[in-house]
This record gives sequence, structure tokens and C-alpha cells, in this order.
Amino acid sequence: MKRISWQIILGIVLVVLSAAVYIIHYLFFRDVHHILIYLVGDIAFVFIEVLLVTLIIHRLLGEREKRAMLEKMNMVIGTFFSEVGTELLVRFSRTDENRKQLVSRLSSTKDFTMRQFEIIGRELKQHSYTVHAEPDMLVDLKGFLVGKRDFLLRLLANPNLLEHDSFTNLLWAVFHLTDELSHRKDPASSSQTDLKHLSGDITRAYRLLVAEWLDYMLHLKANYPYLFSLAMRTNPFDTDATVEV
Repeated sequence: MKRISWQIILGIVLVVLSAAVYIIHYLFFRDVHHILIYLVGDIAFVFIEVLLVTLIIHRLLGEREKRAMLEKMNMVIGTFFSEVGTELLVRFSRTDENRKQLVSRLSSTKDFTMRQFEIIGRELKQHSYTVHAEPDMLVDLKGFLVGKRDFLLRLLANPNLLEHDSFTNLLWAVFHLTDELSHRKDPASSSQTDLKHLSGDITRAYRLLVAEWLDYMLHLKANYPYLFSLAMRTNPFDTDATVEV
């Protein structure tokens, strides 16, 4: 209410000041015709001004701000893959029954055109991700993810995530898996029922991780060739990849 009252008072003051200026103009020049000409002209231009400011300038500034925010978001995604994502892809893909299909599709990502990225992205939505959690794998995975817990929490606290739903969902899936493993004192002694449950959590994170990785590779290829080159030399789906040039 205070904000509304302040705006109303300001509006009244501005209208009164405008009327006072017109009255002063009339008292000096006694020319109502001249006042009306400029008054009507100014009112007519208001509509053009609204068009320019609200619809054009405001939209251009909004688009610029959005691009800047998405650029910052892609920097966060890059940090995630450097610290956690790429290693998780390696670990998850090792136990994927259909890994060969992913390797055949994603091992030659460096040669993809923009159109091929889009096609593969649609195909991956139909891919059957089948991961079976093994006790030894869970022990190593717990150690890795718990060590990255603080890093994941800092990412989740990033306000820019609100503009990137798919990456937010991925972070929540990875953090949920981390939370599940951290509550188990000895994952190696998990029952078959529990292994099945954890396999579902891993598969959920794995599916989102692959899709986000492909989108990020497309972004790098289009905007940062040197970063794309490094990403391809550490491609988790390319068994022949080597970081050395």
C-alpha cells in the first residue's frame, strides 16, 4: 500500500505541475490555440513512445539480459561437467547394458553438424537406459559423490538455475543419489531390493546427464571451439579419446 500511495501522490504532483506550466504559458501569451496544438501533438506521440520504449527497447534489453544470464548459466554447466558430470558419465556408462548404442551415437560427436546434434538429441529420448548397480560400484560412487556434496550444494544455491529447468532437474537427481548413498553406512551390503532402488536413482540421473551433456557440447561447438576440442578429447563415450593433441 505504501508503494501504491507513493506512486499515486507522484502522479498527482506531476499532473498538477504540468497544469501549472500550461496556466503560466497562457498567462504570458494568451494563446489557447498554440497550447492545444502542442498538447494534442504531445498526447499523440505518447502512443509512439509506448511502442518504442515498452515493445521494442524493453524487449531488446530483456533479450540482451537473458543472453547474458544464459551465458553465465553455461559457465556453471561447464564447471559441473569438469568437476562431476564427465566422471559420472564414465562411471554410469560402464554398467549400462545398452552402452554400445550410446557409444555408436556419441563417440563421433566432434564431427556432428548442428542438425545432427538435434537428431541425436531426439533419438536419445527413446534410448533405453539400463543401469544395474553393483555393490563395489556403489562404494566408489558414494566416496566420489559425498566428496562433491559441497560443490553440488553451491550449484543448487545459484539463482540463475531458475532459468534452466533441465539442468536444475539434473542437479536434483544427482544430489538425491548423493543423499541416498550418504545415508547408507555400507552400500556393499545392500539387499537386492535396495540395489534395484539405487539402480533406478542412477538411471534417472544418467538419462538427464546424457541429454544435458549433448546440449552442452552443442553450445561449445557453436560458441567456443577450443573448449569443444578439449571436451571431445575427454569424450566419455569415445574409447579412443585422449587428452593429448
